[in-house]
Amino acid sequence: MTAFAAAVDILFADPNLALPAVWHPGGAGPGQPVQVIRQRPDRIAGFGESRFVTDTVVLQLRISDAPTLAQGDLIEITGEAFEILGEPLRDGERLIWSAEARVQP
Repeated sequence: MTAFAAAVDILFADPNLALPAVWHPGGAGPGQPVQVIRQRPDRIAGFGESRFVTDTVVLQLRISDAPTLAQGDLIEITGEAFEILGEPLRDGERLIWSAEARVQP
């Protein structure tokens, strides 16, 4: 295990940063427990000559917890379901997925 992998494990074990969640590959099935770091940053989006601020949800998961994370997968966090939008991106060390998500109604 590298120092980076050990640091990632410590971050995802910290209850102040990470939340327990359930990952449902393909959006269905019983799911698998994972730890998630949830961010809700504002983003600036453009449409024609206009710009507006929109809120987003970005979920970070350890690749070791969800090795096949993909668009359409479902993540449940404390009773709230999030669908993964687009392809998740890996960090430079290939330890963490970052995925934009939307709240499921």
